[in-house]
Amino acid sequence: MSPIDENVSDAPDTEAIDTFKQVQHVIWATGDFPDVAERNIWDVGARIVRHLGVRQGEDVLDVACGSGNAALRAAKAGASVVGVDLTPELFDRARQLADEAGVWMELIEGDAEDLPFDEETFDVVVSTFGHMFAPRHGVAAGEIARVLRPGGRIGLTTWTPEGEIGRFFATLADYMPVPPPFAESPVLWGSEQHVLEMFSESGIELSFKRETIKPPPFETPEHALEYWSTKFGPLALARAATEGAGTWSELRVKLLEYYADQEPLEYLVILGRKAG
Repeated sequence: MSPIDENVSDAPDTEAIDTFKQVQHVIWATGDFPDVAERNIWDVGARIVRHLGVRQGEDVLDVACGSGNAALRAAKAGASVVGVDLTPELFDRARQLADEAGVWMELIEGDAEDLPFDEETFDVVVSTFGHMFAPRHGVAAGEIARVLRPGGRIGLTTWTPEGEIGRFFATLADYMPVPPPFAESPVLWGSEQHVLEMFSESGIELSFKRETIKPPPFETPEHALEYWSTKFGPLALARAATEGAGTWSELRVKLLEYYADQEPLEYLVILGRKAG
């Protein structure tokens, strides 16, 4: 099967995909993701915009833009920016930040697997971690390539499987329902080989680098767990589910061990240019 076009006979049921995305919407609308982003990964948006050299007058798309991590920085660089996200509840904070910065960006509710734009619309497509949660990676990669103009650039950041966030999701996975077969693990986007396969037919030449970010430390692992289990949607819902199932105390012990480390968070930077 092509990494960009799915074989119709192997395609999952549309209703199952829609249901999965509805659940994703609930997950990211739960808690306070804007606070999580600004506390922990906000510098990444500035970094990726610098890596891409976004210029005044360029048309930029931020896929799964959340509260505007990369979109805001691209707008401040003078670009014409559109942000798309499955969870429009996050847009209020993005608009507030844009107002405070004196810039404007268009924000649209939309799906990374079905971007609401014509082919070759944007000079730059960027995403800081959001695109990796689209369930079908080849479809999302195909959409990024489709809306990019010849000569255009992409800049994506993704958590690595072996990094701290990869370890976090692996810990959580042991206590959550098995995802449907069509939903690939988000942290696969942190594997260079996987990304090369996803874009193999896109005409985009890729390069990679690894970076880390060190969020402000918490006073204790208990403080970290309380913050993440109330602010971060995936863990907040996992806590509620495991409390109901009677497994929260076991998961809590493992998470306290995890938060005791407070190591820098490694992520993969994916940079690419489409053949012109």
